[in-house]
Amino acid sequence: MQGGGTPRPGAARPATAEPALRVILRRLREIMGEPGDGQSRLDRIVNQIAVLMVAEVSSIYVQRQDGSLELFATEGLRQPSVHQVHFKKGEGLVGRCAELAEPVNEPDAQNHPAFSYRPETGEEIYSSMLAVPILRAGQVLGVLTVQNRTRREYSDEDVEVLLTTAMVLAEHFSTGAVEGIAAPSEPRSAIGAVLSAQKLSEGLALGHIVLHQPRVVVRELLAEDPNEEAARLDAAMATLIGAIDRMLLRGDMARAGEHREVLESYRMFARDRGWLRRMKDAILAGLTAEAAVEKVQNKARATMMRQGDPFWRERVRDLDDLSDRLMRILAGQAGTAASLEALPEDAIVLARAMGAAELLDYDRSRLRGLIVEEASPQSHVAIVAKALGIAAVGQVRGVMERAEPGDEVVVDADTGEVHIRPSSDLILAYSEKARFRAARQEKYRALRDKPAVSRDGVPFSISINAGLLMDVDHLAQTNADGIGLFRTELQFMVSETFPRLDRQTKMYQAVMDGAGGKPVVFRALDIGGDKTLPYLRQPNEENPAIGWRAIRMALDRPGLFRTQVRALMRAASGRPLHLLIPMVSTVEEIDRLQMMIERERTLLMERGGTPPERLYVGAMIEVPSLLHDMDRLAQRVDFMSVGSNDLMQYLFAADRTNEKVAGRYDNLAVPALRVLRDIRRAADRLGVPVALCGEMAGHPVEAMALAGIGYRSISMSAAAVGPVKAMLMSLDVGRLEGVLASWLDEGGRAPGDMRAALVGFANDHGVSL
Repeated sequence: MQGGGTPRPGAARPATAEPALRVILRRLREIMGEPGDGQSRLDRIVNQIAVLMVAEVSSIYVQRQDGSLELFATEGLRQPSVHQVHFKKGEGLVGRCAELAEPVNEPDAQNHPAFSYRPETGEEIYSSMLAVPILRAGQVLGVLTVQNRTRREYSDEDVEVLLTTAMVLAEHFSTGAVEGIAAPSEPRSAIGAVLSAQKLSEGLALGHIVLHQPRVVVRELLAEDPNEEAARLDAAMATLIGAIDRMLLRGDMARAGEHREVLESYRMFARDRGWLRRMKDAILAGLTAEAAVEKVQNKARATMMRQGDPFWRERVRDLDDLSDRLMRILAGQAGTAASLEALPEDAIVLARAMGAAELLDYDRSRLRGLIVEEASPQSHVAIVAKALGIAAVGQVRGVMERAEPGDEVVVDADTGEVHIRPSSDLILAYSEKARFRAARQEKYRALRDKPAVSRDGVPFSISINAGLLMDVDHLAQTNADGIGLFRTELQFMVSETFPRLDRQTKMYQAVMDGAGGKPVVFRALDIGGDKTLPYLRQPNEENPAIGWRAIRMALDRPGLFRTQVRALMRAASGRPLHLLIPMVSTVEEIDRLQMMIERERTLLMERGGTPPERLYVGAMIEVPSLLHDMDRLAQRVDFMSVGSNDLMQYLFAADRTNEKVAGRYDNLAVPALRVLRDIRRAADRLGVPVALCGEMAGHPVEAMALAGIGYRSISMSAAAVGPVKAMLMSLDVGRLEGVLASWLDEGGRAPGDMRAALVGFANDHGVSL
């Protein structure tokens, strides 16, 4: 730890951070045991911190009941400013520290854009500042700062010492020793609340809150006997590793390959000697085993979160999960929230954040819904929630603070609402809605074995979209005609490391076997944009949606594409193989990929392998440039598949992942339907089969419009098969084609609101929506 100013008289500077930490912890413990009021203790504490850290200023800001941060004690700033200086959360560097709940380390604080000058403090002579949050039970209680005149960035050791000191202060605050500090665990109101949410996976769920791996609050920070704490840590580590080893031996891990990889990486992390050494060093400095785990977790988390790479953000989740498991063992709470014994029959899981593999821990027969405060529709957990078919919502601000375990809750993913502790009348209304949905689903199940033929005899092919091995079961449940889009990237997204050739081969083979001879269209790896891999470093792009992704990445890194093609060919082994290429923008890209595909087929045969009985290569129509080169494209592919999600956002220049502009276009707008009709007409003219696999095919009104402009092959989520099939069987396609032609043809009179007009047509002609 480097000195930032002139040492105070009599202050001996420890040679390393850990001795300094031991001295600070011992002095804090002595001060907390001394007589006097809370204010006098804080005054002595800041004095000791300044002395022992060789800082010219040490200050404590306390978060008051109204959320503001008040200067409560200082050594070095002007004393009259105590209790007079306030910062709003987010205001100044102190407010920024409280808002981010992580350290702020600024060598030139005065010139930082967030700096907020308070002349009454006299701090204009100090350049460097280190501020750390005072956290308790996940809540910010205040901010602890040190300052020096010398312009310097405080070392990692400085940050570590101050964070640990803040932990001890938080314990002091939680006892109520300082008047005016908000309690860290104030009882929540029994009054119900309605929170806005973002849909992750459609559906409706009623049940009771179950916290996802609730955090253990460390009550005792200072150790009486370091040797005893070290022994407790060793025993807990052995229990943790043993539990992970047993999970890996469970029979269901063989089929849940994605989760197995996560557990393998957890086991490697748990056996990391550096992690154990850092926790033992913290114990030697005077902390309990629980506090040592939390201290090392907080430090590592702060370091990882400063990295912009998605890889490190995923590692934070691993670290949090392992640390929380270890603290539960130390606290005698070895069971997890996902255990079958703890999970009620109507569980609604609530989490601050959650990984895709973590959701797979839960018993699907008891899991009704999911609320993830920080998740987005593009997150990995959202993808898995869709695959499981459970109602799920994200971006629910403040839900963790408002809900208690066991609270009744309603999750309406369709409307984007979460009702916490709803009234009896509201529960009755939603129960009726749930029964109505169940009755509709029963009606759809009755259509399972009936062909998808319209009222006037037009046949349709309905396939499902999939991405995980568990999705293949939906093929039999819906009796769909096949898998029209298998998103191979999902296997990569829920894995902790890059899936090797053998693992990919087994996965694709299991999918084909599960399909029972029905066609499966495998989309080549489509990563980039809103889909990132934690282990693959990707550049930061201002507009990733039209950046380095999908086929562009495959062409620049051919090893990724060739390995996947090799695995697909091995998996097919004498069976037909359908390979769909995403994000094609020019036919020359298809030419280059065809050469790679042919090379892999030749190598397979030279090595004695069995190639696919027939290889069908298709192109996704999602980049508008292809619309003007369809003739040449048709000469190079065996089929086409319209990716309406990306095609529409490119057509309207509106990022579908950006909340501010995602609603600025409609799939049923006249330009959209005309483009889709032009694609279908070109494919018919060129003799190339065409399907549509985007999300619009899964909505009855949109699917009705697709039928009216000529699409006969569509693919959708498994949950949408019943409603869309019922719609098609009640539709007179010929009559709708005539109406749409009158609206869309040049010179036609298109309605101002196409969606409303289509709904009106359905109502007038008995179409089931």
